[in-house]
Amino acid sequence: MLHLFRSFMNSKGGVIATLAFLILIALAFAAGDVTHSGGFGGLSSGDKVAVVGSRKIGMDELESAARSQFDNARQQNPTLTMEQFVAAGGLDETVDRLLDATAVAEFGRKYGLRAGDRLVGSELAKIPAFSGADGKFSDQAYRQFLAQRSLTDAQVREDISNSLFSRQMVNPVAVTGTIPLSLVKHYAALLGERRHGQIGLLLSDAYAPKQGPTDAQVKAFYDAHRASYMRPERRVIRYAEFGADQLKNVTPATDAEIAARYKSDSALYAPSEKRRLTQLVVPTEAAAKAIADEVAKGKTLVAAAGEKGLAVAAIGPVDKPALSSQASAAVADAVFATPQGKLSAPARGGLGWYVAKVDAIEKTPGKTLAQARAEIADKLNTEKRNAALEDSSSKIEEEFENGSSLADVAKALGLTIQSTPELVGTGQVYDKPGETAPKVLARALQTAFEMDEGQPQLAEVEAGKTFLIFDVGKITAAAPAPLAEIHDAVAAAWRRAEGDKTAKDAADRVTKLVQGGQTVAAAMAKEGVKLPPPDQVNLSREDLAKMGRGRVAPVLALMFSMAEGTVKRLEAPNNNGWFVVKLDDVEPGKLAPNDPLIAKSAEQLGQSAGQEYGEEFLDAARKAVGVQKNKDAIEAVRKRLVGNGN
Repeated sequence: MLHLFRSFMNSKGGVIATLAFLILIALAFAAGDVTHSGGFGGLSSGDKVAVVGSRKIGMDELESAARSQFDNARQQNPTLTMEQFVAAGGLDETVDRLLDATAVAEFGRKYGLRAGDRLVGSELAKIPAFSGADGKFSDQAYRQFLAQRSLTDAQVREDISNSLFSRQMVNPVAVTGTIPLSLVKHYAALLGERRHGQIGLLLSDAYAPKQGPTDAQVKAFYDAHRASYMRPERRVIRYAEFGADQLKNVTPATDAEIAARYKSDSALYAPSEKRRLTQLVVPTEAAAKAIADEVAKGKTLVAAAGEKGLAVAAIGPVDKPALSSQASAAVADAVFATPQGKLSAPARGGLGWYVAKVDAIEKTPGKTLAQARAEIADKLNTEKRNAALEDSSSKIEEEFENGSSLADVAKALGLTIQSTPELVGTGQVYDKPGETAPKVLARALQTAFEMDEGQPQLAEVEAGKTFLIFDVGKITAAAPAPLAEIHDAVAAAWRRAEGDKTAKDAADRVTKLVQGGQTVAAAMAKEGVKLPPPDQVNLSREDLAKMGRGRVAPVLALMFSMAEGTVKRLEAPNNNGWFVVKLDDVEPGKLAPNDPLIAKSAEQLGQSAGQEYGEEFLDAARKAVGVQKNKDAIEAVRKRLVGNGN
């Protein structure tokens, strides 16, 4: 429902969401939203895409940020190409985010706010990506991260500093607003509002030219819409799986090794005793003795405890060392000195005084060396195989680092290399719906689409048991499909696009007739072409809300933003034609005084108001520091991104 309210409030939508909560640099790197820094100095004025206050943003910096944003988008859509990303407005969005973040930081510095080195360092230490195995900040992990992203420590620290300015200034502004109750009730009632109208569609195909296009027209249309005909990047992955079976010279456990392990693990093979208990803990020794006396006279421990509002606990099976750790050595001594079915003597433990009924005694006889021999041998042999496998994998990594090829390592291990058909980033086989990469490649697929051709890698398939060696044998870059292969499809798209232009003129004619009092159906009939009959719409805002966010057709959203009795024209998606929308009447919704929707609406509108406050602050910060764009430089970055063929 919130998006409906937002549409009525005419909000800009989503801008402040990027900045108001951009607190940790982890968001910037992991999500790829911001990768801006001041470390790209030495650029001429023509290389600057913008100046924000005293901060100059260069083309390299914008390109880096755009590529980071693109990488993030590919996490959601692995087949996305750079051409498609740019065509969909990805670069423009990156520019806005970069300028907004920089403007906030410049505004903060202008008015005396600061993010000191110690604060930046503490934020840096909080980022999970930089933690070691012990959960603490690891300088090695941090340096590896910087090397992978081609970043410097100074760049990262500036990013964190900028995000801290956002936290200091935007968060306090973007607080939940308080909306007058009368306004809340008005918007809450909108959910029950019902609208009646007519929607006609003038299809492009109905107006498409019957003749043409010429080859020159097809070529021109193809060149203008290359992004629409992109084929995704494809890769052939070569791989071989190996495990303990491929290992050589793994010697079986010797008698001496078995005997040594038996000795070191003597506690495992010694006789043991565990007990199951019904346990009660009371605050004082006197209370414990009173309970023991009652049990001695015939009461059960459960009954004696229940009469005093106490509860017993079932414990075990537990051995003496474990009970000593849980309660105390005195409690363990008392319990393990008590016969089965009897109550132990009161003893003091960590929580008070303990009494326990020994419900069962479980004794496990020990094992001699001869009896344990097979078990120990299996354990030792497994450990040896795992250690050898781990050692082998380490050596393989060294071989790859030293320049050995996949074929070299596979030959040394006696492995057969397999090759996949062409795969796209999702793991699907290119141009073969339903076919996917082998499951063994699941963990390696993402890496395979990030590495260069002929650079073998090692991946773990099953922890400690199975490994995979793989490389990329062939990379086919994303590129538009050759015109010769899709000529007929491009020609059809040209005809539809031309028909769309004529359909727009037709929609203008129909709109004027409907505004003059005719029905949509009557006005469309005068066009003299075969068109689908108009739809009669009878929907409430609640019906739209049930469709779900992002699933409401734009033409329905338009109808629910129109004034009663008006007529609007709207382009259909994908050059399919033009809608003519007539809103006949609006039936107001009804709201009970105590409707729970009122409170929910107040909360949602308050959050929207807070977001609006943040957006207004962002606009003010831009104006206060001054923002100048170099459109030519931005266009140069656009061409640079698309020209690289990513």
